[in-house]
Amino acid sequence: MPGPLFAITLKKASKSKAAGALIALGHGIVEFPLMFLIFFLLSQFNIPNFVQVAVGLVGGLLMILMGIQTFRNRQKNEETQVGLKRDSMIAGVYTTAVNAGFILWWLTIGTTLILNAQLFGFIGFSVFAGVHWLCDFSFYTVAALLIFKSQRLWTPKAKMGITFFCVTVFIGFGAYFIGSALWSILA
Repeated sequence: MPGPLFAITLKKASKSKAAGALIALGHGIVEFPLMFLIFFLLSQFNIPNFVQVAVGLVGGLLMILMGIQTFRNRQKNEETQVGLKRDSMIAGVYTTAVNAGFILWWLTIGTTLILNAQLFGFIGFSVFAGVHWLCDFSFYTVAALLIFKSQRLWTPKAKMGITFFCVTVFIGFGAYFIGSALWSILA
């Protein structure tokens, strides 16, 4: 699903062909514990509305701040490869952790998927979790590799367009999360 994690993958892939794999690893660092937490604990309870509202407001604000930071850093010099590798994994962790949509998805639709996998026991859940993450890993790795390999075709204007696309995604999702949280308070 195109979203903040994909946007950061596009940005980082212009500098490293391994960015997608590293971002997916960072994503997995957040996603696996959350899946296991839901499997063992949260699937037994309903999530209160105020928790969903708080996640939406905080996550939305952080997404907007990420968009602003991306915009401000658009002209910075190239990073070193060592810093870039560490930065890509941290970007995967951070973008996943602050993405209100990711958290709400796992607390709603994801919980339903886990409950369905639970019908097949721990092995069924483990297969579901592994296959789900391998799909993420494959997608982000291939997307980053294609971006990295095709960059000689990019003009400076195209690169700036990608940056503005990423900024728009961050700010757009942030505004959507905040708006959804506020709407649920009013409804």
